[in-house]
Amino acid sequence: MSDLIQLLTTDGVRVEDPDVAFAPDAALLAEHGDEAGVLRAMLRDMTLVRRFDNEATALQRHGELGLWPPSLGQEAAQIGAGRALAAHDFVFPSYREHGVAWCRGVELVDLLGLFRGSDHVGWDPAEKGYAPASIVIGAHALHAVGYALGVLHDGAVGTGDAARDTAVLACFGDGATSQGDVNEAMVFAASYNVPVVFFVQNNHWAISEPLTRQTRIPLVQRASGFGFPGYRVDGNDVLATYAVVQRALEHARSGQGPVLVEAVTYRMGAHTTTDDPTRYRTDDELEVWRRRDPIDRLAKHLRATGAADDAWFAALEAEVEAFGTDVRTRCHAMPEPSALASFDETYVEITPTLAAQRAEVEALLALDETAEVAR
Repeated sequence: MSDLIQLLTTDGVRVEDPDVAFAPDAALLAEHGDEAGVLRAMLRDMTLVRRFDNEATALQRHGELGLWPPSLGQEAAQIGAGRALAAHDFVFPSYREHGVAWCRGVELVDLLGLFRGSDHVGWDPAEKGYAPASIVIGAHALHAVGYALGVLHDGAVGTGDAARDTAVLACFGDGATSQGDVNEAMVFAASYNVPVVFFVQNNHWAISEPLTRQTRIPLVQRASGFGFPGYRVDGNDVLATYAVVQRALEHARSGQGPVLVEAVTYRMGAHTTTDDPTRYRTDDELEVWRRRDPIDRLAKHLRATGAADDAWFAALEAEVEAFGTDVRTRCHAMPEPSALASFDETYVEITPTLAAQRAEVEALLALDETAEVAR
């Protein structure tokens, strides 16, 4: 399916699609009261995640993080997908899925440890249903399929028991679709009919390489080549993304096999804080996508329908400000990275070669400390 599915226009107007409808699940409705409450909650999700992302970018600029991959502009794709997950589903993310992590109950500040060098993963993946970030592009797609194969062999697919049937979500960008690991994962997923949803956030740029150099056809059409269905959704429309991913996850949980979802969005920031996007894309292109901002779109809808008033938006703004302050404070309180930790955590028993290298680094650290004292 190459037609773009959209349920909310860039002006915030609801539209219908003949095949897909926005229908929040019972858990979301129970938590937020009604559909309007769900939409307000989704706008809150996106706004808090964007503030976190902006704070993380600023923290990197101030030397608190070694690197940061911004998600600016991709909030609707991530919140829509994240809120469609069941509590017992499992996610294999890349390094930019801050919104999906938020939906899984991960403390966003815990994402910073990896980029600060303080820890490898700041949460319990089994508890949150959210694996550690994969820095190696596309490698985790194979991990997701392996996990989904285990789910299949455990008999947790197609039983009709909503509390048991499980799906796996593998998140990656358009650039990752050119990696061998991703294509191999899709071959295995189709061959074994495993319950995995490949969620591709097509943000149009693989670092400085445009989508046109990745593919000559919409990415969604690759699904048919592997033998499973695909959906192409407006990734800046949180309603449509939720509805499409919800349908894809239900397809996988029911035992019908894998699905590919292409969420068409845009990376409005840099690839990472080491990147300068002005070298490879134009201001005119960026302005086109600014006018499709996912947060502005939903905010317009809530205001136009009376689902949120000025008082609600003011309260949200105050919450966002406090949240940003909390992120900064907690990041500053994180322990300094240890140069020796990697030696201690590589093997259960350190090898002679690593022991010698550790001793060398330890000696260098001692010299640095002596020099600091002398100064």
